[in-house]
Amino acid sequence: MFVVKQGVLAQLLCAAVGIAALGLPGLAAAQDYPAKGRTIRVVVAFPPGVGVDAQARAVTPKLAEILGVPVIVDNKPGAGTLMAANEVIKAPADGYTLFYSASSTMAQNPHTMLAATYDPFKDFTPISMGAKGPLVLVVSNTLGVNNVKELVAYAKAHPGQLSYGSFGTGTSSHIFGQIFAKQYGLEMTHVPYKGGSDLALDLLGGRIQLAFDAAPASISHAASGKAKLIGVASPQRNPFLPGVPTLNEQGVVGLDLTSWLGWFGPAKLPPDVVKKLQAALAQALPQKPVQDFYKQGAYVAESSTPEELAAAVREAYDRWGALVHQAGIVKQ
Repeated sequence: MFVVKQGVLAQLLCAAVGIAALGLPGLAAAQDYPAKGRTIRVVVAFPPGVGVDAQARAVTPKLAEILGVPVIVDNKPGAGTLMAANEVIKAPADGYTLFYSASSTMAQNPHTMLAATYDPFKDFTPISMGAKGPLVLVVSNTLGVNNVKELVAYAKAHPGQLSYGSFGTGTSSHIFGQIFAKQYGLEMTHVPYKGGSDLALDLLGGRIQLAFDAAPASISHAASGKAKLIGVASPQRNPFLPGVPTLNEQGVVGLDLTSWLGWFGPAKLPPDVVKKLQAALAQALPQKPVQDFYKQGAYVAESSTPEELAAAVREAYDRWGALVHQAGIVKQ
């Protein structure tokens, strides 16, 4: 009979566990996550200074305090957020690469971009909701219009003379512009941009006349006196913009979607890592400095469970798919 001494048996068991952990890196990472000396990288699909980047930078110092390791923002702008998305997809599922993503990456790009070959339900791990807020209809002050009715009247009196900007072909701002023009039978030229900064420069300079823009940027532009907010794309008036009526109030149908941003990881992020990150975000997002910063852009910093974020992705994906079809935008 083959007999193994107790000490030898213990050594064999330890070796077996070590081999198993080597074969399952996610398991090993989850046990001591986050490890001292490591840095958590938050990938953002927009340039520094843009609204999404600024939101991420308002949260990362709080996450660093809670998790006890450095948390930095890594900007990967380009290709309508595809560069950032692909960067996260290729990263190890160890919790050291995260994605602070606008809903467009998950809900719109797969319907409008041939290059968006990822699966929003399988190639990312939902962690927590990050923020909710509206797109707004902003116009150049050179138009002299104060509401949707006046904008439509101006556009019909000057067919083909108005240009509207967007974050890129197939993005929410493009889809909203297409639906708006189609609903009222307007002739407007679509001008896609690589980012919000270039759009803002042309709007303030009068080279484009309107845009469905992110609220944080448009609020500052309106404060400069060179642009005017004339409508909010949300079901109800935004509490931080109480004087700006919703588009629905002004007769625009179907553009009452609240935008959101969420925190994701690569696919197959270990459940223990997800749990720690979600708990850290649930602690960081309600803090007053974070809330106050988000409110400046008419957004609310808001956490959720991973399951709630997954449900939000599904709902947004299905709804935006219908809107893309309604707008007549062809995948390209």
